[in-house]
Amino acid sequence: MRQNPARRAALVDAAIEVLASDGARGLTFRAVDAEAGVPKGTASNYFTSRDELLNQVGHRIYERLIPDEATAATLLAGPNTRERTAELVRMVVARVTGFRTGFLALLELRLEATRRPELRAVLTARVSQDVEANVVAHLGSGLPGDADAVKMIYLAANWLVVERLTLPGVFSEEETARLIGELVERVLPPDPPDPPDPSGPSGP
Repeated sequence: MRQNPARRAALVDAAIEVLASDGARGLTFRAVDAEAGVPKGTASNYFTSRDELLNQVGHRIYERLIPDEATAATLLAGPNTRERTAELVRMVVARVTGFRTGFLALLELRLEATRRPELRAVLTARVSQDVEANVVAHLGSGLPGDADAVKMIYLAANWLVVERLTLPGVFSEEETARLIGELVERVLPPDPPDPPDPSGPSGP
């Protein structure tokens, strides 16, 4: 049966919304059809099983989270300092929390992955790719810190997003911003001193 790629993507996006609002148990083809506003039976024509739909959701969430090349280039423009790194982490946290349903759906997928080996393999590969891309981009940009530092910031930022989306009253936005700065200051090495002025000191 010929399928419409745009319709398929819309169904996966609808599945993200269902996962975020109703959890994994609420993810049915009928619920996806209702969320997408399509006739009953549409989702079952596009996906052979619920497992296939879950796997597609895992891919789709990351497609929507990853910035395009122009945005990524803008994010990495600026001085290679700890202050700039903290600013980047704050921007990433804001961008991820802005896709609230996507991250909540991802949490549901992670729980489902403990019971579904195929889904676990999909998420393991996708998250590993994301971590590696973060490390490569950070090191390639000349920002301070090594691969382990990037991974530690990644882990801390991910749990910070969980707090902001599930229990937003634990840390205020102001404290969140401050803690990100503290994290970067403690994990990354100090910025190198500014190079001396080649013209030397000016005369009287």
